Amino acid sequence: MNATSDLRTRAAAALGRCGVDLPDGGALAVTSPVDGTELARLPLHSAEDVDVAIGHAARAFEQWRDVPAPVRGRLVRRLGELLVEHKSDLAELVTLEVGKIPSEAAGEVQEMIDVCDFAVGLSRQLYGRTMPSERPGHRLMETWHPLGVVGVISAFNFPVAVWSWNTAIALVCGDPVVWKPSETTPLTALACDALLRRAADDVGAPDGLHHVVLGDATVGESLVDDPRIALVSATGSVRMGRLVAPRVAARFGRCLLELGGNNAAIVTPSADLDLTVRGVVFSAAGTAGQRCTTLRRLIVHRSIVDTVVERIGKAYSGLRVGNPFDEGVLVGPLVSEKSYEAMRSALDRAAADGGVVVAGGERVDVSGNGVYVSPALVRMPGQTEVVQEETFAPILYVLTYDDLDEAIALHNAVPQGLSSSIFTLDQREAEQFLSRSDCGIANVNIGTSGAEIGGAFGGEKETGGGRESGSDSWKAYMRRATNTVNYSTELPLAQGVEFG
Repeated sequence: MNATSDLRTRAAAALGRCGVDLPDGGALAVTSPVDGTELARLPLHSAEDVDVAIGHAARAFEQWRDVPAPVRGRLVRRLGELLVEHKSDLAELVTLEVGKIPSEAAGEVQEMIDVCDFAVGLSRQLYGRTMPSERPGHRLMETWHPLGVVGVISAFNFPVAVWSWNTAIALVCGDPVVWKPSETTPLTALACDALLRRAADDVGAPDGLHHVVLGDATVGESLVDDPRIALVSATGSVRMGRLVAPRVAARFGRCLLELGGNNAAIVTPSADLDLTVRGVVFSAAGTAGQRCTTLRRLIVHRSIVDTVVERIGKAYSGLRVGNPFDEGVLVGPLVSEKSYEAMRSALDRAAADGGVVVAGGERVDVSGNGVYVSPALVRMPGQTEVVQEETFAPILYVLTYDDLDEAIALHNAVPQGLSSSIFTLDQREAEQFLSRSDCGIANVNIGTSGAEIGGAFGGEKETGGGRESGSDSWKAYMRRATNTVNYSTELPLAQGVEFG
């Protein structure tokens, strides 16, 4: 089947291999950004459907929380095995629904496999701690317990990886999951749900541990407002986060937010420019600029800015933009016409501020109805209002600096705080940057995108403060209890209090 074959047939085949039969119709039209093909029509879930799903998950929690964590890990191990088996099917669906080039799509599925490995090990490492008690014959300790149903709201750009970060860890922590995927990418969600349900059957896990609910923002609101959802993990825009956080807080629920990023890299005079150009180009142009960790600002020392811009511009000219299924393509489509309009508006505003587009920024003609653009490289006279905003498209603004304090101040002077990097061979510069970057992720001599699952992923400021995936992010999915055990025959009170 060649690159221009019926994409609907390819989607149905990949879904079928994952155990999903496409329904005959529904109100949700799923179209591919590759060429505008309608891949499927799916029924939407009503408020009543969502209520039922949450109810099933809440009942499953009553059983699942009592299953020993290492036994819960067997479910995630089996899911990881099925993801390996269906890696190419899921990657195909990611390319069809998001437009990622196949290597990026396969990398996203590999991330799912990796986080399953991480979570299986974690199932034997949900450690509490024992602390010295001030009272003789007493033991003081902390223990961690399952939290409850987790509601996951995910974005289109990583349709399966972010779900797996949440779900693999939630399951080993003892929590069922109700997942609202982006309306743009429901097919990948159905495939993942089918594989997880198969894994649950294979290991004898309780029914109702996982549910997919399809719909618009009202479905997400149902998860946000329902007191049976103990944790809402939401990935999306800052605007969405401003709506979600106070509503969850109003019912004293928990939030884990992964919101906008306006990521920057500083390039110093000592930087290895070969390495720098490679890191910058992938971070800025990968996934057509539609990653939360996409590099959007490049802060370059004035003495080397002309050289750096020339080299990146040359690299941009060699990027092949087109159908992601075609050999040699590195930049696929934007997700929608609306994304292009936002990009065009940002470029117009940048020009009005004195910015100059030195490479890219044009619409690219590709067969079909996909929206394709060449990544834009824009030299700016300063960090104007448009530069401080996140435009979810491939625009890289170039700024200059004279000393590192100035560069770090420019870097931090945006509302978002997700990912950051510095390119330098000077150890002092590297350490100074790592201590002063206000982002959740700070790198040296690599770009801003491409995080591994072993480190906690997330950001500060308007990025929301959430942490997913590695390190001790599991604590967000559990509740902590402080326990005091008296094994003596006396009853001394803390702080020496006398009573009676």
